[in-house]
Amino acid sequence: MFLAIDAGNTNITFGFFDEDLKKWIHEFRINTLKELTVLHIEREIHLFFLENGIKTDKITAIGISSVVPEINPILQQFCKEYLEKKCYLIHGKSYQKLAVSTSRPNEIGTDLMCNVTAAFNRFKSATIIVDFGTALTFSVVGNEGKVLGVNIAPGLKTAIKSLFTNTSKLPEVELKLPESALGKNTIHSIQAGILYGYSSLVKGMLETIQNELGYSCHIIATGGLSSIISTLEGSFEVIDRNLTLEGIRLITLANQ
Repeated sequence: MFLAIDAGNTNITFGFFDEDLKKWIHEFRINTLKELTVLHIEREIHLFFLENGIKTDKITAIGISSVVPEINPILQQFCKEYLEKKCYLIHGKSYQKLAVSTSRPNEIGTDLMCNVTAAFNRFKSATIIVDFGTALTFSVVGNEGKVLGVNIAPGLKTAIKSLFTNTSKLPEVELKLPESALGKNTIHSIQAGILYGYSSLVKGMLETIQNELGYSCHIIATGGLSSIISTLEGSFEVIDRNLTLEGIRLITLANQ
């Protein structure tokens, strides 16, 4: 069993890939804490292991993608002490044995490179990866596997939180698409503004990128909020929540 750990700004995701079944079978998340400790991870994950019958000695390899450098030593220590395995931490030189490449390997986030790796491995041609995470990102890989560019916007929850935090009268609302784009009350107004607005943002960005390239691309979406905007139905060829985890697996295996 392969364990992929995706450490983002909001959550740390632990994904378990069954090598016999050739699919991701379990997923576990904890909040990303700046004061994270090995003991905290152990306490959080211990019950999950028991409930799902996961034995640490069945884990054959571990790969980590992290965009939060300060917690990397904790994750590595957790793997060594609790799982009794050495992990592979993806970094700027991890892509040299892969079909994908970037001219700025130390600037582009490892999570985005994991997305690009998994997407290009699937389609083998030009692809736009839309990741609905803490940030909304558009990663573009060309027909030869080279990363052509990345666009970054605030994520859905980040936008909602920004309104709630920086205004005195606007409430924090549920990410739920209202029936009408015309807000009838404060909550519906925020939901309509954010969700219909982001729907147009995504569609417009995809159109603009492909117009600039001069050709159509495969389009794949990922991230926990990738299916929340129903008005985007049909915009993506594939929605794959495990895309980043699959990229972690592919990059780790290529570097073993």
